[in-house]
Amino acid sequence: MALASTVKVVLGSIAFAIFWIKHMMQSTDLPILGLLFGTMVVSIYLERADMFKYLGMMLSWKSKGAKDLICRICLISAISSALFTNDTACVVLTEFVLKTARQHNLPPHPFLLALASSANIGSSATPIGNPQNLVIAFQSKISFGNFLIGILPAMLMGVFVNALILICMNGTLDWNFWMCKALQRELHQVDRLRDALSVRSSEGKEDFTTKWKKLLWKSRVYLVTIGMLIALLMGLNMSWTTITAALALVVLDFKDARPSLEKLKALTKLEIPSTLWDLMEPYSRIDHVSGIAILAIVILVMSNLASNVPTADEKKAWLILAWVSTVAGNLSLLGSAANLIVCEQARRAPQFGYTLSFWSHLKFGVPSTLIITAIGLALIR
Repeated sequence: MALASTVKVVLGSIAFAIFWIKHMMQSTDLPILGLLFGTMVVSIYLERADMFKYLGMMLSWKSKGAKDLICRICLISAISSALFTNDTACVVLTEFVLKTARQHNLPPHPFLLALASSANIGSSATPIGNPQNLVIAFQSKISFGNFLIGILPAMLMGVFVNALILICMNGTLDWNFWMCKALQRELHQVDRLRDALSVRSSEGKEDFTTKWKKLLWKSRVYLVTIGMLIALLMGLNMSWTTITAALALVVLDFKDARPSLEKLKALTKLEIPSTLWDLMEPYSRIDHVSGIAILAIVILVMSNLASNVPTADEKKAWLILAWVSTVAGNLSLLGSAANLIVCEQARRAPQFGYTLSFWSHLKFGVPSTLIITAIGLALIR
């Protein structure tokens, strides 16, 4: 009897595992996951190679004022999001933005809005900019280059208009020159003291060797990344290209990859993507009443807004879908994971913590989203 019960339990567990795996495979697109994984691994190695640190330094380098800083944040956020996903850019750049605002004695609010909104706008330009673009690129079979060419004009104009709206809504911003200098001197002294405490006594030859080894490793990371982007522009398979680049970086590192790969948990610690998926996943199935109802409502609304006659230009329709679905994330704080990541990262920042409110974001998000979406629709090719 005991043996029979054990066999039943084992067979039941196997049957459940097979059912769960089958269900998981049906709701999972492995090429998209491979592309997302490869892109995130490359982004982690770029962070280790101090690329985002250099981008952060560009925010305040010879800055001419608060308006100039808003423009820089919008541009840097958009470009980094287009190349390395908007979530990654927001995770890495939020603390730099907070630190820069603190250095110049400025309120962080408009600059955090610039980071989050421009990250969403910039990510619309490439298939690797955000998860929904990955799905659209694979389903439409639009190449990386054609995707970029089709949306790039709209993205550039959108970033420009976004910065203009932020400047108009925060026109009174300006920093106190002498306060700025005093804060910069204080922060530089802290940085120098920290560096002095972290540096151990070693021979000059060893320091020189270590420095050049690190420089050589950084060069390899940048070259692999450039090669990946060139391969994507040439039209090679996006999933295999990014995975190959990720594997090349792991091999060239000559170290245990576990610490780097563990950084992939940075987003899951925020529990934002998994929470959104758990919320929406039941409504994505059309074998349930709720899923069918949601699909019917979407078709009903879109048929009345955009006509029930299929568009003659399929490629343009896919690009419009990518543009609108991405920029729509700027409408409210809950509109995209990038917004929530910036909000959470800013709140948790150890020295420069700041809380973005839903209503303060909505005041900017509604006009910005409507204007930029309309402008982009006229420029998408």
